[in-house]
Amino acid sequence: QVQLVESGGGWVQAGGSLRLSCAASGRTVSSYAMAWFRQAPGKEREFLAWSGGRTDYADSVKGRFTISRDNAKNTIFLQMNSLKPEDTAVYYCAARSILGGPTARRPVEYGYWGQGTQVTVSS
Repeated sequence: QVQLVESGGGWVQAGGSLRLSCAASGRTVSSYAMAWFRQAPGKEREFLAWSGGRTDYADSVKGRFTISRDNAKNTIFLQMNSLKPEDTAVYYCAARSILGGPTARRPVEYGYWGQGTQVTVSS
């Protein structure tokens, strides 16, 4: 099994940037498709970005967010630019043992989750 720990969240003004990290242990991330989700209060968990041999993004973050992975450090990242107040949420990384195939956009398709990191964007 893989364990995931997110970091890098915090407070930022609108238009600013943050880079989130998701450190994996137990198994190497190269064996997994990885994704980032977020969940705002009172809302469902929302797919943001996927890395599973290729990358894919939700329309809401395409062009602003970039997912990447450093297999040597067993870590994935989410670079977030041009942040907006509506990006405020708890951000989660997730792992899926099926590496290829179509983009997995539903939380139920992932078996492993981190504890989340809070991102707050002020106007």
